[in-house]
Amino acid sequence: MAIFLKEGRNPQDVQEADTKVRESVSKVIADIEAKGDEEVRNLSEKFDKWSPERFRLSDEEINEIVNSVPEQVVNDIRFAQEQIKNFAEHQKDSLRDIEVQTQPGVFLGHKNIPVNSVGCYIPGGRYPMVASSHMSILTAKVAGVKRVIACTPPIKGEIPAATVTAMHLAGADEIYILGGIQAMGAMAIGTETIEPVDMLVGPGNAFVAEAKRQLFGRVGIDLFAGPTEVLVIADESSDAEIVATDLLGQAEHGPNSPAALITTSRKLANETEKEIERQLQILPTADVAEAAWKDYGSILLVDTLEEAVVEADKLAYEHVEVLTEDPEYFLDNMTNYGALFLGPETNVAYGDKVIGTNHTLPTKQAARYTGGLWVGKFLKTCTYQRVTPEASAHIGEYASRLCDLEGFKGHKAQADLRVRRYGNKQQ
Repeated sequence: MAIFLKEGRNPQDVQEADTKVRESVSKVIADIEAKGDEEVRNLSEKFDKWSPERFRLSDEEINEIVNSVPEQVVNDIRFAQEQIKNFAEHQKDSLRDIEVQTQPGVFLGHKNIPVNSVGCYIPGGRYPMVASSHMSILTAKVAGVKRVIACTPPIKGEIPAATVTAMHLAGADEIYILGGIQAMGAMAIGTETIEPVDMLVGPGNAFVAEAKRQLFGRVGIDLFAGPTEVLVIADESSDAEIVATDLLGQAEHGPNSPAALITTSRKLANETEKEIERQLQILPTADVAEAAWKDYGSILLVDTLEEAVVEADKLAYEHVEVLTEDPEYFLDNMTNYGALFLGPETNVAYGDKVIGTNHTLPTKQAARYTGGLWVGKFLKTCTYQRVTPEASAHIGEYASRLCDLEGFKGHKAQADLRVRRYGNKQQ
């Protein structure tokens, strides 16, 4: 039987906070829709103290910024982007346009068509999320998106040079130094100076995530994203140092980032709590990680690995590290997760920054029905059909009766017309 040795905050408290964010975002989006660039600038001044002559960087400004970045940083960015691009290209290769003949004279097919324009949000705030440039911009370009624009906020009144470099190297067609709800609204709604896009992607804080949620429908989105989550599944073969390190490594994202441990070992659970306390004394980001662990951390003791799978699927967390003797068991049996990290040799940081899989992943149990951002998210699988006259008459007889069965007389008329027109040719 599963037993919680530690639980996070009451879900009702979290829901109340979400409601306040929802109301605030709704008003801002309405103001951007009404006032365009004027409101975008007002919001940028208010929240980021940023009001340049123009938010879009010119080619000259981008080149100057890229040239200011140390060579080692540029090389590291290029290495990471090679890994993300390589995996995205392999994923795209797994997708094929098809055309099949399902009946004599009936040809059905589908084409994978890239979205025409995408807006990518690259978070700043507490940390400059350089890697998000690779994950969204580069993946969209591999998919074949014609126009990819990207927004990132200033950090303490400065342009984040490494982030802009990554955005440029990833292939962004337009780069804007603009953050928060104002960036999401401007890209989705459009302003006098920013042409709207067809789709929004990328992670962000609670306000950015809520803006995406409210703009969905007007534009497509990759997925609904909340605070980052990490689950570590461990048995007695693991050790407290690696478990604590990997839990706190994600908890440092923000004070509301859930971190959970499911284990079959009470000894490991107890040792992990002590090790977390020890590491929080020396971790430079302990102010954030400690708050997250205190309010959103949890430890669940289970009797068997089978029970661990059941509980892990209930959580449906974004990142799931498996530190057990047989990690493959979870690959074979788990169904609800954003990304799996199998064995102690890998970890969430690899996935977040460099190894090649995408770091934009489902949170808040969305892993029950979707995977993360990947090249396929930028492709529309659109069907088509082509029919010979003889096949049209044959299919039309069935269609006529089935339309009549449902009471769709206009639909029936379409079928009947083809039967009359093309059926005679068979005689």
